[in-house]
Amino acid sequence: MTVLADMADVIAAMKRRHEPYALATVVRTVSATAVKAGAKAVILADGTVGAGWIGGGCARGAVLRAAKDALADGQPRLVSVQPEEQLRESQVEAGETRNGVQFARNFCASKGTMDVFVEPVLPLPRLRICGASPVAMALATLAPLMGFEVAIEAPATDHAAFAAAEALADGYTGARATTDEFIVVATQGRGDSEALKAAFATGARYTAFVGSARKVAVLKAALQAEGCAAPWLDALHAPAGLDLGAVTAEEIALSILAEIVRERRRPTQRAASHLAPTDARPK
Repeated sequence: MTVLADMADVIAAMKRRHEPYALATVVRTVSATAVKAGAKAVILADGTVGAGWIGGGCARGAVLRAAKDALADGQPRLVSVQPEEQLRESQVEAGETRNGVQFARNFCASKGTMDVFVEPVLPLPRLRICGASPVAMALATLAPLMGFEVAIEAPATDHAAFAAAEALADGYTGARATTDEFIVVATQGRGDSEALKAAFATGARYTAFVGSARKVAVLKAALQAEGCAAPWLDALHAPAGLDLGAVTAEEIALSILAEIVRERRRPTQRAASHLAPTDARPK
């Protein structure tokens, strides 16, 4: 299998698993280097090379560190790996970033220079919608316009209403949430308690429930009586959405997406992120 075909297979698998990766591309080499411009590698979130090749130990460590940093903050990097003499001549230190270029030292005898562009490839944020209510349908329609993938968890008999969703599950799975995933329970009377228990078990950074304040209070009391952990109940966004005075299903969906965007864009500590998914399950 060629290097490019192998990379394509790895990238396709990462996309299917909704996992981030970084793409490193050698854009320039000077003097003797083991790799030439155009070489590429897929770097996984744990800092290992999943496919491709960008040379040996002379530059590998610096590029892998840059890839991990890029995946952490979502920003690309241009890494210039140079011999010590070249760094000294340019009056820069290894580890220094100047004019958008991050410099690193080449310890190898080749004394070559290699510039590598490291680009993070992050999966789209995912909105997991539990239920097939009118609000759920409105959310499924509006969310892609704001850059969200949509995953639906609802009885299979309701799946026809969500033909455009990226993922469909029969019922409420409680599957572990990805890093950038948001869950909205919009069952509206059809399996509310079951869907909430499953949602809490996912460990998602944001979980919301569509319903009135009175209904939320009743559900919380019932779940607490069943043994559901208080921190998860306290972290629940309910009633879901910003207070926009929304009335229609579409307006409610808009208010929920506005709250999710606010939650996603501002640097906040993720609610209940220290709890294991099983902490939410009633005893």
